[in-house]
Amino acid sequence: MGTNGWYDTDTGNTVCILIRTDDYEIILDAGGGLHKLDRYVDEGNAKPVYLFLSHFHLDHIIGLHTLTKFNFRQGLNICIPTGTRDILEMFVNAPFTAAISQLPFPVNTYELPEEADKLPFTTEARELRHPSLTLGYRFEIEGKVISYCPDTGLCDNAIHLARSSDLLIAECAYKSGQSSENWPHLNPETAATIARDAGARSLALVHFDAEIYKTLGERKESEREAREIFKNTFMTTDDMEIDI
Repeated sequence: MGTNGWYDTDTGNTVCILIRTDDYEIILDAGGGLHKLDRYVDEGNAKPVYLFLSHFHLDHIIGLHTLTKFNFRQGLNICIPTGTRDILEMFVNAPFTAAISQLPFPVNTYELPEEADKLPFTTEARELRHPSLTLGYRFEIEGKVISYCPDTGLCDNAIHLARSSDLLIAECAYKSGQSSENWPHLNPETAATIARDAGARSLALVHFDAEIYKTLGERKESEREAREIFKNTFMTTDDMEIDI
């Protein structure tokens, strides 16, 4: 629903991904693309909804202010890094937006990885390499493994989360050859290296920095460069649908 990093542009909204399963709606991060959720989720269908926040940089949470447009019949379950409940409650509150208590549905909050065993599907959360506390996730559900490595530099935890996954969704904020020790992110080569070393089946590139990637053609070039290392790589665009 959103594939940009940093800010919305004509190429897309900021990062937000929906995983649809038979029993659950699983949302990865709440960037600007979250407002599109009702295009895909029939609220009358009443599947439980789980929202996983990787961290609290604004491009990953700005969509939370659109929660008031939804009416999740079974409530909303928000999963956040351990120790960040106060941050969530501060942001989803006045004067920034409606408070959690004012939303038109109940909200449960789980801190991960400590409370992962309270979730109804197998979830693993590990800290990634980024200036603020950031979690990557691994889901095993309906016989499939989906891994999500958002803002991070190359690190062992990313490879661990991606091991033998059917789909690795990895950020690609930088272009080929770009890197920063002060602001770690992946480029096509490092994202592909994670997929290759983890033995993943496929790699979806997402979270393209809006200032660096100004056109979809530039994303396509990074897809080509990543394929030199990991063949089954594809770039993503907003509203892309993938069957796993």
